[in-house]
Amino acid sequence: MEVIVEDGMEVRTPILWISFANPIGFIWILLCAMLVLLVRLQPFQLKRVNTEENLPVDGKVSIGENLDWAPARRRIFAAFQKFRCSLNHILFRTYHVNSRGVELFTKSWLPGAGRPKALICLCHGYGDSVTFFLDGLARKLASAQYAVFGMDYEGFGLSSGLHGYINNFDSIVDDVIEHYSAVKEQPEFKGLPCFLFGESMGGAVALKVHLKRPNAWTGAILVAPMCKIAADMYPPWPVLQILKALVPLFPTWKLVPNKDVAGLAFRDVEKKKQTAYNVVGYGGRPRLKTALELVRVTDEIAANLHKVSLPLLILHGAADRITDPSISKALYELACSPDKTLHLYQDAWHCILEGESDENITQVIRDIVSWLDAHSIAEYTAR
Repeated sequence: MEVIVEDGMEVRTPILWISFANPIGFIWILLCAMLVLLVRLQPFQLKRVNTEENLPVDGKVSIGENLDWAPARRRIFAAFQKFRCSLNHILFRTYHVNSRGVELFTKSWLPGAGRPKALICLCHGYGDSVTFFLDGLARKLASAQYAVFGMDYEGFGLSSGLHGYINNFDSIVDDVIEHYSAVKEQPEFKGLPCFLFGESMGGAVALKVHLKRPNAWTGAILVAPMCKIAADMYPPWPVLQILKALVPLFPTWKLVPNKDVAGLAFRDVEKKKQTAYNVVGYGGRPRLKTALELVRVTDEIAANLHKVSLPLLILHGAADRITDPSISKALYELACSPDKTLHLYQDAWHCILEGESDENITQVIRDIVSWLDAHSIAEYTAR
């Protein structure tokens, strides 16, 4: 307090008020008041954010944690990813309802600047999604100046439908044709070369897409394509007959025996462990109808290899025990396309883009980009 004498009377005034006459004191008090205000408001703000209905809860993330360093920012970004995508904003909408009424998750990866060399349309494998390993590959291809597009099939990844269930493989094929045809018609991409990219079961999808629309694509890249299921993965004849009898009654049941697919697909042990982080992947036993659809489709494709007419790049691990590399050789030999290339990687397993050494994966990517560059330039020159 400070004592001031006014008209012979003592007036006791708080030092706070008379400090306004001093600029330094005024600034100091203002800063203190702002600090107090921030402290008082912070709990209210955190409480308000935490009560949002759709906000994800992650025990490893604190909303109010320090975000000075990248690891903390990445953790909180991952926790809020679902919430961000649920916002009703055109820039965040990644789900599209197609003509069958199926809500499909779609994604694109575009070059940082300049016109793309070509479009690449991804077809993912069984149980997979475009949000994990394929996301990394797509980024690599986008950095090589390609516009990459992906989608999760019905029942897989982030798309709607019973997880891991294929009622009709041709419906998947039709969904792929519909979505990628719409992409190709966008004004900024019209006239660019367009390539299909199919891995494992996605190779079967890509081949079926081509067989339905033979002249729609510039070429196809097939990585360990599922043209035929390897003999030791194929159900024995008696088991197959039992499964066929049970399908009308229990189409969605997980009754089909299966082996450790990741153990057979990933040669690199450390990379195999990382598959656990593909949290939307399907790792359960194959559902009855799904298994029979895969058997039906691979038998159908194996019988029509001679009809494949577009430029082909086929890449396969020579030691693959999931999809038979001998069928990739047969595709190479029987396809009527005059432009076809086959790479067999010695000792490599099924996942040549995900489960091999860094050096081998880099070589596969180089082979893919080199082929794309040559065919994109050739297509551009021809036009």
